[in-house]
Amino acid sequence: MRTSNSASQKNFHFPCANLFATFSPRSTWITVVEIRDTTEKEFVSVWVRDPQVHKEDFWHTYITYEICLHTNSMCFRKKTSCVRRRYSEFVWLRQKLQNNAVLIELPKLPPGNPFFNLSSDFQITQRMQGLQQFLEAVLQTPLLLSDSRLHLFLQSQLSIAKMDACAQGQTHYTVAQAIQRCVGYTRFPVEEQHQEDSKTCCDSDCESTTSSSLGNSLGRATPVEEDSSYNESFSHEFQVTTPEAELCSSPSSSPSNQ
Repeated sequence: MRTSNSASQKNFHFPCANLFATFSPRSTWITVVEIRDTTEKEFVSVWVRDPQVHKEDFWHTYITYEICLHTNSMCFRKKTSCVRRRYSEFVWLRQKLQNNAVLIELPKLPPGNPFFNLSSDFQITQRMQGLQQFLEAVLQTPLLLSDSRLHLFLQSQLSIAKMDACAQGQTHYTVAQAIQRCVGYTRFPVEEQHQEDSKTCCDSDCESTTSSSLGNSLGRATPVEEDSSYNESFSHEFQVTTPEAELCSSPSSSPSNQ
């Protein structure tokens, strides 16, 4: 039986007939598909702010700084956190990071000053800016993000001694549990600016309070809810301590004005 040549070729009709009327098996379609990357870009934002003076007694006074972290990076267990740290704890962190990453030249901290004036807004602001620049540089170094002490420093309220013990596995709670149990405050400069814009109060006392560089925090913070899945003994061990208590419990604290 003889088959006509016209029967050996089939025609495929498509809705877009104005572009392609027929399709031959010998022909080839090359379709260019533009694939757009919709993955959200990772970011890590950190703020060092709100210096507060703590007076233990007549001779011992020091300043703590609030560290706010906001990120979508998978390196961090918590995406938002706020803790308070003092200068001597920054010194401890840098030393530990340097010990664990000897081939990396770590960024410098603002220099320690034995004559640091706690009442000088200029000196406090200069130190605060230097601390933020230090953390920004550290967080841009991927190798340092694997150090558990960095995460405990940024997202827990543990003292220096307890951070060391936890990082070495000498506590009955893990690094992740210590971070999860931390009760902090979620408030960031963008949120506070929005709150300031929405205020209708023009009272002068209110203005003087929000413009102060020391003392109470700006705005009102929203507490992070605690995870109640851990037992009572762990809660007692990991209770958030006050800066005064941390001062007494930390054997490696620097001079009181740092």
